[in-house]
Amino acid sequence: MKIVVLAGGLSMERNVSLSSGNKVCRALRARGHQAILVDMFLGLEGYTGSLDDIFAAPDGLCGDFTVAKEEPDLDAVRASRGDQSANLFGQGVIDVCKMADVVFLALHGTCGEDGRVQAAFDLLGIPYTGSGYLGSAIAMDKDLTKRLVADKVITPRWRVVTCTEDEVDALAEETRLPCVVKPIASGSSIGVSIAKDLPALKSALRDCLAYGNRVILEQYVKGREIQVGVFAGRAMPSIEIVPKEGFYDYENKYQAGAAEEFCPAPIPAAWERNLREAAETVFKTIGLTVYSRADFIVTADGTPYFLEINTLPGMTPTSLVPQEAAAMGMSYEDLCEAIVEESLKARKNA
Repeated sequence: MKIVVLAGGLSMERNVSLSSGNKVCRALRARGHQAILVDMFLGLEGYTGSLDDIFAAPDGLCGDFTVAKEEPDLDAVRASRGDQSANLFGQGVIDVCKMADVVFLALHGTCGEDGRVQAAFDLLGIPYTGSGYLGSAIAMDKDLTKRLVADKVITPRWRVVTCTEDEVDALAEETRLPCVVKPIASGSSIGVSIAKDLPALKSALRDCLAYGNRVILEQYVKGREIQVGVFAGRAMPSIEIVPKEGFYDYENKYQAGAAEEFCPAPIPAAWERNLREAAETVFKTIGLTVYSRADFIVTADGTPYFLEINTLPGMTPTSLVPQEAAAMGMSYEDLCEAIVEESLKARKNA
């Protein structure tokens, strides 16, 4: 098949996306597909060949992408593009996507995981991987997701506040500690902090404002960090993450060796069943398709607290869903092909 692996874009998870996309593209090419890697925002500005020949481009336009410790400088990315319009699709992106049999969405964050790209592709008749536009939009909004599933699974107490710099001190004074502070729509733990005292809470709120003024204040639950992938509506083996320092933040997620991961998670069978059931329940309740990854904190008595669900989970060398697939006997290449096949079924049934 001719496959565009769409990555990059203009979100704070841009670097993670490029790493995912590069690995996916190489895996699909290894299986004989005419796969090419395309940056959604920068587009084909650096491609000098004929558009008709692009699927035969050397090495599928892949590069050498790793995830830096620092978050990307999006202003620098914007400035680097020749087309300075407000269009989030770069030069030639829509044209080449129309030529593909399917677009593998390796996008992460608010530029690609929030339903807008999916809706645009639905209108254009372009098949793509992963969930549809509505489920993607719901899952990206942590508050809306929790509202929909709160009567079906256990989730930490939370509230959403609209905060400005002038309101930080007053808001901090009325907030119960410890708590987790997070932007309402972000991934890869970007902007997330655990505040255990008042100065830390004020600092966390100010840091969070860089990602918007709607902030979630969530009950801090002490426990084990366990995540569960879902493929085609069925839960995959759970995976436990044990960061060597702090919690499972942006750096610990993507820097090799920063965290230990155990798959399947070394937990009692009853805990595993409860986690799988909760992950599948959230997946179905918000109308997801193909695949996802749900994040939990499990307390000492085995209670699974649902945190959030990701509709385009990472596919980087350190990502979790590929590790869960491997525990099922599915190679990385198998997983990429299975995502494509299941997505094409989903688009036909939409």
